[in-house]
Amino acid sequence: MTDIAILVGTESGNAQMVADTLQEVLEALSHEVTLHEEPEADVVDLANRDVMIISCATHGDGELPDNIIPFCDYLKETKPDLSHIRYGIVALGDQTYHQTFCQAGKDVDAILASCGAVRIGERFEVDACTQPLPDEDARDWVKDWVELL
Repeated sequence: MTDIAILVGTESGNAQMVADTLQEVLEALSHEVTLHEEPEADVVDLANRDVMIISCATHGDGELPDNIIPFCDYLKETKPDLSHIRYGIVALGDQTYHQTFCQAGKDVDAILASCGAVRIGERFEVDACTQPLPDEDARDWVKDWVELL
């Protein structure tokens, strides 16, 4: 099956909870999964990586969580060729912040795309106001997403 890296961008733990659920579902489907709670470009091994999922919450007024900022800064500064990588995005946010809803996930999506990575499927956006258990909805999303690989 597929070797999938899950990268987490979290402040309060919701994106981590979603990532843990994604890992559980993918492993039950016989995929190899590596979870990166503090994603660093060298540890993620981008040169040898084919498939990634990013579970990223939006912090404050549209900001990236602290733990994923170094990874995103690395990508923006070095612009590595990631055209060999296919990825999915789970973006968590709160719709009461209309203009910045899921902004961190959207930003990571744009950064990966600017490096040539190819998003598979639609970005999955989770609203904290209407989806109090984001891991349950992510469970359904990832089952559909993995079929697109």
